[in-house]
Amino acid sequence: MLVPPEMMAAQSKLVYQMNKYYSERVASRKAQIAKTIHEVCRIVQDVLKEVELQEPRFISSLTDYNGRFDGLEVVSPHEFEIIIYLNQMGVLNFVDDGSLPGCAVLKLSDGRKRSMSLWVEFITASGYLSARKIRSRFQTLVAQACDKCSYRDCVKMIAETTEVKLRIRERYIVQITPAFKCAGLWPRSAAHWPLPTIPWPHPNIVAEVKTEGFDLLSKECLTLQGKNSAMEGDAWVLSFFEAENRLLQGGCRRKCLSILKTIRDRHLELPGNPVTCYHMKTLLLYECEKHPREHEWDEAALADRINGIFLQLISSLQCRRCPHYFLPHVDLFKGKSPTAMENAAKQVWRLTREMLTNSRAFEKL
Repeated sequence: MLVPPEMMAAQSKLVYQMNKYYSERVASRKAQIAKTIHEVCRIVQDVLKEVELQEPRFISSLTDYNGRFDGLEVVSPHEFEIIIYLNQMGVLNFVDDGSLPGCAVLKLSDGRKRSMSLWVEFITASGYLSARKIRSRFQTLVAQACDKCSYRDCVKMIAETTEVKLRIRERYIVQITPAFKCAGLWPRSAAHWPLPTIPWPHPNIVAEVKTEGFDLLSKECLTLQGKNSAMEGDAWVLSFFEAENRLLQGGCRRKCLSILKTIRDRHLELPGNPVTCYHMKTLLLYECEKHPREHEWDEAALADRINGIFLQLISSLQCRRCPHYFLPHVDLFKGKSPTAMENAAKQVWRLTREMLTNSRAFEKL
């Protein structure tokens, strides 16, 4: 098919603009975050070393692989989550019967094996390993470690939450989350994935993702709040962090995510935090399903993909619903205020209109 020269020219101009935006704005965000991560992780490692001295069951799994830290997620340039992987799940069964949206429980496979568990004192009378009890113990240990560690002048525990959160140098917030890695398992609540009607991702990648498995996190679960569930304190939150990252390899998908995060940080840091980087990542995964062919993720198509994701975001904000990619019955907008979402929808629409009508939009973004 012949493409008119003026369209070719506009297309190459847009590709140039996107690359310029990436090499300036995105690269500067990445460099700043990398510097922050280095500083934050040095302090957290020191705190966790103290925790381990008091309680050897909580071994830090925060490891530096040439500047990349395993188990660290950037929530925003000032907020981070660090996952601490706990040992031993042997005598516990993973139970995911759908009664706890977005969560699952760990239950003793045989009551007589209770004493064989490394976490025996956190197992309830019903035989469940309580996520909240483990977190509460960990919180006490981290609070003591903050007072003892060599960075005690610049690190403080954040009170009034059951989460383990630190404020570092009054500038950064770091949540430290105890977790179990569930490799070789796939939850029943995500069994519908991948959809048989969609040719993405490739079956080999699906097999890889399912073998890699998922994580169970000890953190407050928004989907259970207000349900008065007796299991709420015992429940572990399902996380697919590694699976999501694996799916975004190839083509310009990672580049697309970095651009989305940069636009979000610069223009959508709004009261009530209605739009997070995780919303962006989720909508990007849905966009991959809508555009399953690899050529739809090359540089020339990047602007179209970003516009598509922003149109999805407007629609989600207006409907006040953003389904989790692997667990569509879990709404990622739960707990967000309608006013915050309405204001965000207007702001996203302004940005989208600018991108669709102004060929030089990325110079301003």
